[in-house]
Amino acid sequence: MRVIGVIRNSRRERLSREEFEELLESAGYEVLAVVEQNREEHPRYNIGKGKLEELKRLVEELRPDKVVFANRLTPSQAYNLWKELRVDVIDRWQLVLEIFEKRAHSKEAKLQVELASLQYEVPLVKEAIRRVKLGDRAGFKGMGEYQTQQYLKHIRYRMGKIRKELERVKADREVKRKRREELGFILIALAGYTNAGKSTLLNALAGEEVEARQQMFTTLDTTTRRFKLGRKRVLVTDTVGFIDNLPPFIVEAFHSTLEEIVKADVVLLVLDVSEPWEEIRRKFLASLRVLRELKALDKPMIVALNKMDAVSSEHSLEVKRLTEELLREMVPGARVVRISAREKILDELYTALSELIPKLSKYRPFRIRIPPRGNVSRVLSTLSGIGELLRVSYDEETVVEALIQVGMIKELTGLGVRIEHLNEAGKAEELEHDE
Repeated sequence: MRVIGVIRNSRRERLSREEFEELLESAGYEVLAVVEQNREEHPRYNIGKGKLEELKRLVEELRPDKVVFANRLTPSQAYNLWKELRVDVIDRWQLVLEIFEKRAHSKEAKLQVELASLQYEVPLVKEAIRRVKLGDRAGFKGMGEYQTQQYLKHIRYRMGKIRKELERVKADREVKRKRREELGFILIALAGYTNAGKSTLLNALAGEEVEARQQMFTTLDTTTRRFKLGRKRVLVTDTVGFIDNLPPFIVEAFHSTLEEIVKADVVLLVLDVSEPWEEIRRKFLASLRVLRELKALDKPMIVALNKMDAVSSEHSLEVKRLTEELLREMVPGARVVRISAREKILDELYTALSELIPKLSKYRPFRIRIPPRGNVSRVLSTLSGIGELLRVSYDEETVVEALIQVGMIKELTGLGVRIEHLNEAGKAEELEHDE
């Protein structure tokens, strides 16, 4: 399908032509031309009247199947443009939804995409009803007023049904998540701008072959895999990619998927370091806005600068320095590491995770006393799997101080040890064995 793209930049909003063309290609369109304009939004057509005349001439000359705006169009603007151009007109978010429809495979992803599409349609149908009453045009998709109103009722009914189905999926996911926590798993969520390399990183960490392509929104389905970090039990989850100015209706529709970020112990934010700094900064800030909207900025975070194999060491080090400066202002305490998921260069990431995980709030300091005839090697092996050894002293009894996940203390029961919790003052409080 052949399209003409339109980009309008203003003082408040500068749109990336490269990203827009990548979106068009990801949707399977052949781009005939891209028209650009610098001006504030025209209330009737979004672009100015002079640029509209230029666009009309291009449409007559090139005969595209659609005209696609990089900007968000109001329902009235979309209708006015259709009336002038006499060709289908869609905006950036309809384009994103088209890509989502192509990428959705699981039942949950398909439901989320359908919900987002229906939410997008509601204002369009309302505008159609308003225009029918004014005698301006036929109803939505050629329907009359009565049919259009009935369609609006159907949309609202279907949205309610989808939300109930997604609530059931959410409940099932919550059960699985609690079970993973009971088993002592640390949950890490991969987040970041679309096409940053999150799926490739998941494959590198877990030794999997999850689909990973050099295109936007490859991942719409949540994927969780286990990977080894010493003796620790760690799960990593891939989530849907972000995009600049992600609209509320998409965030709402994909809330059950994005909730994996909210519930995670660590957020691993992936950035593509192979791009110019201004582009990296734009995508980084867009990702932070989504995380803020999800109320996930207070979580322990590691920023992974991916694709370091594609740039010079000087470039990646400079981007790391600039990223750390931004983080000091916005997310104090977050760490920045350089990686290459494709080449499996992950040493900095493994080091950062190994240092961060024992500091998570679910870890507490404990003293374990092993009697003279206790199985020291077994106790130490168990402790290494559920926590971080701090000190070991051998005397009449072996005494071990360690950081242990509170929920995993039960793993030590039956090993014939005495367990003491160390409070902030470093004093021991003995625990009962059934705790």
